[in-house]
Amino acid sequence: MSYNFNAEKVTEEVVSWVRELFEKTASPTTNAVIGISGGKDSSVAAAVCVKALGKDRVIGVLMPQGEQADISYSHLLVDTLGIRSYTVNIGETVKAFMGELRKHVEPSNQAIVNTPARIRMTTLYAIAACNNGRVVNTCNLSEDWVGYSTKYGDAAGDFSPLSDLTVTEVLQVGEVLGLPGELVHKVPIDGLCGKTDEENLGFTYAMLDKYIRGEDDLSSVPKIKEKIDRLHRANLHKLMLMPKYEQNK
Repeated sequence: MSYNFNAEKVTEEVVSWVRELFEKTASPTTNAVIGISGGKDSSVAAAVCVKALGKDRVIGVLMPQGEQADISYSHLLVDTLGIRSYTVNIGETVKAFMGELRKHVEPSNQAIVNTPARIRMTTLYAIAACNNGRVVNTCNLSEDWVGYSTKYGDAAGDFSPLSDLTVTEVLQVGEVLGLPGELVHKVPIDGLCGKTDEENLGFTYAMLDKYIRGEDDLSSVPKIKEKIDRLHRANLHKLMLMPKYEQNK
């Protein structure tokens, strides 16, 4: 199977999609509120929103947890796009919450890793509530495929411009939009354990993207194929609506 990606065409389409979504479902003063990490996804999603809505209707939110060594990338994006921004340090909030939690239970590693992401999403919705805003989801197809996101954390949002694009495709859209190379091609890292995303996953995004698009069946690396399939099955719940009981009528 051959999959051809036209970055210019898709960039135009996703920009039009965001513009039309806001025209149909929001007021002319509704803003897009986006968490700015300085990585590829927040950079490209923010640039798409600026292209669609204008820089005056996009608000960036920087949310370091204490000291953030690479926060200069976030500032670079805000300056490059010319958008207004807030910096809300979540460090003390996370510390206070985990301290209260420890009075009752010993936090698991999952709680330690996912709580900051959920506090960041709470922050984004608070900023949006104060600025007539809608929160931008910045997930991409590759990360969604293997569940590399936090439910009700970075997996949340009001609209998602990149979730049908693989990492490889997001990078190409970023290039079409003219973003600085250090933002588009910044090595993704979780900021917690010192490892890159690919080191944590155990395979590269290039391998994953080709598998998703049917360009490589990964038959030469069956263990990686099995891991990707297992992660996909285990994390599908993150992409589905909450199951609910329905009465028989």
